[in-house]
This record gives sequence, structure tokens and C-alpha cells, in this order.
Amino acid sequence: MAKSNDNPKRPIAAETEWFDREYTAREVYSRLWRFARNYKRLIFLGAFLGMVTGGAWGPLFSVIQPMLVEFQTSGAVQTADPAPLPDDAGAQAPAVTPAEVPAPAAAQAPAAPQPLPAAQGTPKSGLAREAEAEAQKYNTYIDKAQAWLSQFGISGRNTALVLFGLIALGAIALKMVTQYLNQYYLTKAGMKVVMDVRNAMFEHLQEQSLAFHGRADVGRLMSRATGDPETIRTLISQTMSDICRAPFEILTALIFVCWFAVSNGMVTLLLTAIIGYPLCMLPIVWLGRGIRKWSKRLLEQNAGIGSNFHENLTCIKIVKAYHTEEEEVERYRLYNLKALKTCLRAIRLSILVGPLTETVAFILAITFVVYCFLTGHGLTEIIPLVPPFLILYKPMKQLGRLQAALENGRAALQRIFSLLDVHEELLERPDALPLEGFHDRLRFEHVDFRYPGSGDLIVRDANFEIRPGQMYAVVGSTGSGKSTLASLLARFYDVTDGQVTLDGHDVRDYRIADLRRVIGTVTQEALLFNTTIAANIAYGSPNATREEIEAAAKLANAHDFIMAHPEGYDRIVGEKGFVLSGGERQRVAIARAILRNPPILILDEATSALDTVTEQQVQQAINNLMKDRTTFAIAHRLSTIRQADCILVLDKGVIRERGTHEELYAMGGLYRRLCDIQNRSDSGVNT
Repeated sequence: MAKSNDNPKRPIAAETEWFDREYTAREVYSRLWRFARNYKRLIFLGAFLGMVTGGAWGPLFSVIQPMLVEFQTSGAVQTADPAPLPDDAGAQAPAVTPAEVPAPAAAQAPAAPQPLPAAQGTPKSGLAREAEAEAQKYNTYIDKAQAWLSQFGISGRNTALVLFGLIALGAIALKMVTQYLNQYYLTKAGMKVVMDVRNAMFEHLQEQSLAFHGRADVGRLMSRATGDPETIRTLISQTMSDICRAPFEILTALIFVCWFAVSNGMVTLLLTAIIGYPLCMLPIVWLGRGIRKWSKRLLEQNAGIGSNFHENLTCIKIVKAYHTEEEEVERYRLYNLKALKTCLRAIRLSILVGPLTETVAFILAITFVVYCFLTGHGLTEIIPLVPPFLILYKPMKQLGRLQAALENGRAALQRIFSLLDVHEELLERPDALPLEGFHDRLRFEHVDFRYPGSGDLIVRDANFEIRPGQMYAVVGSTGSGKSTLASLLARFYDVTDGQVTLDGHDVRDYRIADLRRVIGTVTQEALLFNTTIAANIAYGSPNATREEIEAAAKLANAHDFIMAHPEGYDRIVGEKGFVLSGGERQRVAIARAILRNPPILILDEATSALDTVTEQQVQQAINNLMKDRTTFAIAHRLSTIRQADCILVLDKGVIRERGTHEELYAMGGLYRRLCDIQNRSDSGVNT
């Protein structure tokens, strides 16, 4: 039984992101060119070869009528000509009188090529006379070709067949070679542009602040940054190939039809072409808007599928623990069903473009044929027009699909550029100061902070000062703003008001890279990459040697459990360190911080999620890490911060109390209540 998709606990995510916006076709394609122009040689070469491919039929069209006339003439002469006379026939033949001459001439007259029917009795235009002169030049080339072929015993009707075959073979060979190179160069350029766009999107995401990543959906970002750029490859390799080739194929055919119509007195045909061609474009323009609308929705829903998939695998432990596999499968089916319906709507419109265009073109072709027969044109005049109209079929069909492809591409490019136009990164000043270390003091001066889009202050008027080598700790209930203070210190966010200074300068005055090298962080959730233990420890310290890695692991109490496995430091830790226990992951993270050796250390509840035995091992590693460092610790277990030089008690973003453990406990205020609650909780656990 299908389950409802309006579960209030896990509603289906919105289809669009908060940063999405609309762009015109000119905007998206001009911006795409900024990426594509790096490969303009490949693109222009591919485009030129596409044009050559489109015009390759021209020579073939131009020889059809002369070949037909030559073929017909050669056949008629051979039919009227009797068997060859013997060699002495000339000597035995009786004398011919002048009166007898017209008779054989009259007998042969019907076999001679006649003027075109449409041209009889009508004066020829200047364009028609020029076309006739070109035909005379062409006949001269034909005569030379016939003389050359006669050396090989080819004459008469066979000459026309051989010449037609050679020209057709040459045109087809040229078309095959240029079409292959056209698609290869454009495909290569398209793949390079896709690579650059993906790199630009990934780099852009790395630059955004944690505020952005806190609001954006990871699965949808993955779909947008990896799947949508693939549309660009299709645009450049296929759509652009069609843009370059199809119009030239159509133009070549139309030019020949116009030239042929003028030279044979079919001027009305030109009016038909001028009126008919725009008619073929009407269904393309009419359906284009609907195609873009549904294509954009399809991309958004495909992103939703990716987001649901990513979320499910990330939270697979929860799914297993609550035995909600069937609900998750049904939820995924609903996502796919919704995407299927949208896809079918887009496909219906896309498919309709081709048949409509073909129908209009077919009606125009039938109208032309009927016109030819009504005006009395013979097969010699009609047959040369058949190949151009047949050739027109494919490019007209491609041109019909072109609008759908451009609208699909526009929808994808809108999503790409919407992401690239989000700027929530922490800005670095052009004249940012270098930072070598921490020497004097770190101060919070009347700091206020609220998250973007939120009206409530998370931190209010925070004031305190840390000297080198001191340990400051911050405690408070969940949601009191402890982690936010640490994030402001490391400049993961910028303060809303006030300032955080380091050695007398606002942290916003320093280079971000230098600031992050000075401040190291160990979080409650030890995040590891799916690579080796050695690579995880050396993350952020690319020049570290194996000896330095092992020394850091020993200080973090991680060396023994690492070497207990056969692969040692080369062991793959799995997704987020899945193959390691919580304490092992935490010690690897501590080793990473030790190797980086920052003068300022942030400990964000680094032992709160561990059992007592593991906590002791990790705490010893933390003590090794804290030696000779300035430490800012966010504490969940108050027993770990008793030796702190100063403890800040935070409540709803406000520092209510400050002092040492003994001072605060003696005050009998908020800190003492927190200690008593935790002591009773620990006593209950121990009993």
C-alpha cells in the first residue's frame, strides 16, 4: 500500500534553492562563452567543418540536371543510330541529292534535347542568362571529361554514369570526413568546457562560508555541480554541431532550388520558399517556452532525487535503527514518480516539434510538386529538385530539435549560474596582513552575532581577553552560543557587530590562509576522509614525512591501535572513518592537529561523545596537544576544564559568569548548578 508523501516529520524538500534566479537566453549563453572561449580554436574549427559538411551536397545537386540531359541525349542517339556500317559503306553508298537531305534530319529531330517548356515564348531575365552561361561552362568541362574517359573506352551513356558516380563519391567522402572532424573537435571542446565549469563550481563552493553550507542542501549541490554541467557538453558537441551544419545544408539546398528555379523559369518557387520556411519555424517557437519550463523543473526534481539518495545513505544507521527501510523506499519512489511525470511532459513537447516541422515541410513539398505538374514542367526539371528536398528533411528535423536542446541547456545554465552568483564567502581585503603566529593577546570586543536570515542575536556583547599559553573554557546549556564563539574566533563567520582582534588587529585584516594556519580545531565529531590513516593525519600538512606522521600519532595515543592492524598507517578508514571506533577517529583527528602544530587550539567538546575509558585515552592525547599552546575549549564534561585559567559561563548568548573553577563554584550561581546537575548524573550512571 502506497504511503502518503505529506509526512510532517520528513516533508519532501523544496524543488528550488533559495539562491535560484531567472536569466535571459542572452545572459546564460554569453556567460557560457566566457568558459568556451578558452577553446575557441577547437570550436571555430569544428564550426567551419560543420559548414563545409552542410555545403558538401552543393556539387552533387549542380550536376544532376546536366547529367540527366546528357544521359537522355546519349540514349536517344544510340537508339536512333542503326547498326554500324561496314568500312566500305561510304564507297558503295549512292549519291545523295539535296532534296533527300531533310528527310533523315527530320527523323532525328525529336531525339535532340529541346528547350525547357517553361522558358518557351518568354524572354529570359539577366539572372537566367547568367545561369545559362554557367551551364555552358559546365558543358565545356563535361566535354573535356568525356574526352579523357574515352581513353579508357568509356563513352556515351556510360560517360554520364561514371562522371555522376565520381562526383557523388567525392561529395559523400568530403561530407564523411568533415562531419567526423566536426563532431570530434566540438565534442573535445565541450568536454573541456564541462571540466572547467565543474572546477569553477567546486572552487566556488569551497570559498563560501559555513553560513552558506548550513542553508544549502548537500545532495542538490552535488547534482547541480556534477550533473547539470553535462548539459553543456551536449550543447557544444551536438547542438552546436547541428547549428553549424543544418542551416548550411538547408541553405545549400535552397540556393540550388532558387538558382534552378530562375534558370528554368520557375520564379514562383522562390515565393514559395520565402513564405514556407518561416512556416516551418512556427511550431519550434510555439513549443520552446513550454520545453524550457518543464526542463527546468525536471533538473530540479532530479536534484531532489540525488539529495534524497545522499541523505538516506548518510543517515543509514538511523534508518536501520528505526527499521524505516520501507518508508524510505516509498519516499524514493515518490521522488522518482514525480520526476517521471515532469520528464514525460517535457518529452511530449520535445517530440512534438519534429512531427509538426515535418508535417509543414511535407505540405510545402507536395504543394511544390503539384505546382510543377500544373505548369507543365517535365521530369528533367523536376527530378533535380527531388534530392535537395530529400536532403532538407534531416536538417529541418535537427533544426526542430535545436530549440528544445537550447531551452534544456538554458534551464541547466540558469541553475549553474545561480550557484556561481551566490557570494557568501568571507571576503579578504586586498591589502590583507600576513600572520606568522600569536604573540600578544586575543580579544573579543563587544561582539554581537546573528546568522544570515535570522533576526535573533546568538552572541550578545561578548568581551574577554586571552593571553598566549592560557586556557579559556566556555560552558553553558545547549544552544547558548558556545560553538558560535569558537567559530567567530577562527573566522568561520564574521561578527555582526564589534570585533575579534589578534595581536591588536581585527582578524578580518589578516590573510585567511595565515589565520587558519595559526588556529587549529578538534571537533566533537572527528571527520575523516575515505583514504589512509597516514593521509588523514597529514591532511593540511602536505609536506609531512612518515616519521613526523608517526610522531604525531604517538603523541595522540594512536600509534598502538594503528600498528595493531596489518595495513598500519596505510589502512583505508572508510566513509567518514567508518572502520574506526569513535575514540580511534578522535585520536587520528588529534594527531592531525598535533602535526599541523598551531599556536592557538580550539577544542569543541572533543571528548563528550566518548565512554569513560576512551575519554581518558583521548584526554591524555589532548593534554599532549595543549602543551605550550593557547587553548579555547568548549566543554560538555566540566571535569575536563577544572585547570582552565578562566571559565566563561554562557547563557542565551550572554556571558553571565567568568572565573576559575573554584571561584565560580564558590559563587553558587549558574556554573555551580551545572556542576551539581552533572555530578548527580555521573553518580547515577556509576551506581
